Amino acid sequence: MSNNNIVEFKNVSKWYGEGANRTHVLKNINLTVKEGEFLAIVGFTGSGKTTLINMLTGLLKPSEGEVLYKGKPVEGPSPERGIIFQNYSLLPWLTVYQNVALSVNAIYKDWDKTKKDAHIRHFIDMVSLSPAINKRPNELSGGMRQRVSVARALAVDPELLLMDEPLGALDALTRGNLQEEILKIWSANKRTALLITNDVDEGIFMADRIIPLNPGPNATLGPEYSIDVKRPRNKKALNTDPQFKEVRTEILNYLVELGDASKLSQTQTYQLPDLQPIMPNTRSFPMKRVS
Repeated sequence: MSNNNIVEFKNVSKWYGEGANRTHVLKNINLTVKEGEFLAIVGFTGSGKTTLINMLTGLLKPSEGEVLYKGKPVEGPSPERGIIFQNYSLLPWLTVYQNVALSVNAIYKDWDKTKKDAHIRHFIDMVSLSPAINKRPNELSGGMRQRVSVARALAVDPELLLMDEPLGALDALTRGNLQEEILKIWSANKRTALLITNDVDEGIFMADRIIPLNPGPNATLGPEYSIDVKRPRNKKALNTDPQFKEVRTEILNYLVELGDASKLSQTQTYQLPDLQPIMPNTRSFPMKRVS
């Protein structure tokens, strides 16, 4: 690993299928993430953000290029690379406590029962789910299920925390609280974090850098934006911070221009066939007088 880069994408492309059926998703992705950094990737729905992060988790392999973690190719999933999915991924037959305990028991095998129990309950309480600790996923709302997945990922303290739009299903208050909790854990443990989001404000509030992912097919990374806002950050104060407003405007303008260009490139003109209606021969169907 060079220059304390914990993550490296080297000329990475990803496609599905072959020949005429090949669908290109990502093209020539070059990216580095330094140890202890918080990076956010922002972009439109369907641009390939989830594909990018799944190659880092080891759930997908690149079609070309290589993805490195600590200088070694990513060959598959690992507990040192924790992931918070956008679709909960909970085991339906287990309770909230048991879903979180499953990962804690797998990682902290040497801990005694009391220590594990306190640790599990701490993270369940952190996401405000203690009253639902013995409920199963089908008894929870979508937002509550997502909070369970957040607690499960944070409870194992991964070296690299990967987040695939994890807070999108939450109400604004819970979302804001979890953003701050994730930042507290990240800053206290000096971990590395990669956030996938389509919320520019969320990216600016949480990250050190933001990089847009241009729309696909053959999606590529856009310019990087450094977030030079001091930590810890206060959401209310951000609204009047000139640096926040400047970088927010730059990123939004870039994304708007991308969206407009993408719409233009996808506009197609279709030649309609010259069709004429067939008129019925009324003489063949004499009308019957109704008396």
